[in-house]
Amino acid sequence: MGEQFDLAKFDEYREDNRLEVKAAKGGLPDALWETYSSLANTNGGCIILGVKEKKEDKSWYTTGIKDVSKLKKEFFDSLHNKNKVNISLVTDADVTDYEMNGDAILVLKIPKARREEKPVYVNGDMWKGTYRRDWEGDYRCSKEAVLAMLRDQTEDTPDMKILENKEIVDFDQDSVKSYRYRYNAAHQDHPWTKLPDDEFLVRIGAASKETSDHRIHPTSAGLLMFGVYYLIMPEFPGFLLDYYEKGDPTIRWTDRLASHNGDWSGNVYDFYTKVYMKIAPHLKKPFRLDGIYRIDDTPVHVAVREALVNCLSNADYFLPVPVKVELFPDRLVFSNPGTIRLGKKQMLHGGITSPRNKAILNMFNYIGVGERAGSGVPNIYDIWEKENYQEPTVDEISGREGTICTVVTLPLVEKNSTLTVSEKQPEKQPEKQPEKQPETKRSDMIEERIKNVLGLIKQNPSISRAEIAKILGITEAQARTATDKLKKRSIMHREGSDTDGRWIIDFPIEL
Repeated sequence: MGEQFDLAKFDEYREDNRLEVKAAKGGLPDALWETYSSLANTNGGCIILGVKEKKEDKSWYTTGIKDVSKLKKEFFDSLHNKNKVNISLVTDADVTDYEMNGDAILVLKIPKARREEKPVYVNGDMWKGTYRRDWEGDYRCSKEAVLAMLRDQTEDTPDMKILENKEIVDFDQDSVKSYRYRYNAAHQDHPWTKLPDDEFLVRIGAASKETSDHRIHPTSAGLLMFGVYYLIMPEFPGFLLDYYEKGDPTIRWTDRLASHNGDWSGNVYDFYTKVYMKIAPHLKKPFRLDGIYRIDDTPVHVAVREALVNCLSNADYFLPVPVKVELFPDRLVFSNPGTIRLGKKQMLHGGITSPRNKAILNMFNYIGVGERAGSGVPNIYDIWEKENYQEPTVDEISGREGTICTVVTLPLVEKNSTLTVSEKQPEKQPEKQPEKQPETKRSDMIEERIKNVLGLIKQNPSISRAEIAKILGITEAQARTATDKLKKRSIMHREGSDTDGRWIIDFPIEL
């Protein structure tokens, strides 16, 4: 029999929901393997056999195991059975028996699977047998979540894919022009500054010549960085970039910028530029001089740019979850779909970098942002410490059907404040709204929808009402109402059918 055992020493696992207890009176419970999969695919943890949880107060009590040796053998036999679990992560050293209150218990330490080993699944079925862990327990991963794990296995990141069905002319030319201006300013006299656009885009990874037709075509990174929303959507159906400014808790937002608005490109580069310009004025600017010149760019501004680039370059744009940036009076929150590829511990430690989208990160590097290889997040923590702000947080939040979001929160509250971020500004504010919206608000919503529809039509005159509805997340009836109003105002008309025709702008008004 093993040494005396104290359940309290496993409290650190319980904090992250990394501990599971099972009675195991009749042998290994079937649900053990789902827990094995979920812990391995999340942060690792422990399964304690011979212990049960009381429903009333969630406390534990021992039930004991009759034959420890038999149960160990049963566990390892199943562990090495490919029909039960696809990969064995547990060694002899990870399985220990103890005595507590006169009862034998068995502790199974489940390591976290490496990125290259995921998904860990059970019963020989990757699509139905992959699980993850959240505060509710084990849950089956969706197909999208499994595909995300498979994408993360390789060193070549998904944004390096060449899109031979797209052309360089599909890029938003104003975005390319703006980027080149910033690149030239950061690299004066560099040979790339004199290249034509297509060659320049190849050099930075936005396009490639390694194609079957020997012509230059965009990469996924190029399309995401410089494309137009309606052309990005077919390649990344879940793509959405969203910024919210929430200065008044009584309303949903005071300012919003979304990639589907229709009045701007909707690409990653423009989102970065526009969002940073919205955030920067809200950051504190201590008066500093460099000689006779005032310096408004502070370490806080640098850290915010780093956090924004990390968010955009680590997003899994295949998942049906938006990239979201939220500005509250007391904090900034950056949320991107996808897990932390290196794991939270290594991310906070720094020294190693493994972005989900290497080419996108490189393109930001070229214009002087996100350039700290492996030290970005530790640098943010260091700056926040020096600025006397409350400590940032990094979390992985479970979404629907196994999707995971990485959430970085930067408090804008000083340490000596008597209130914490959560106390000053709750994440979820109760919204008391009348059952029927006032007519003025409803009218504003309709006008905003009409403006977005017109923006999409200007970008793509061949777009159908069904495509407008899908992109803007509205019904086809709402899309038809908006286009009808535009026609009645003599702003545009349509030639041909809804599927084969095109819109003609008669009066190029800015709504």
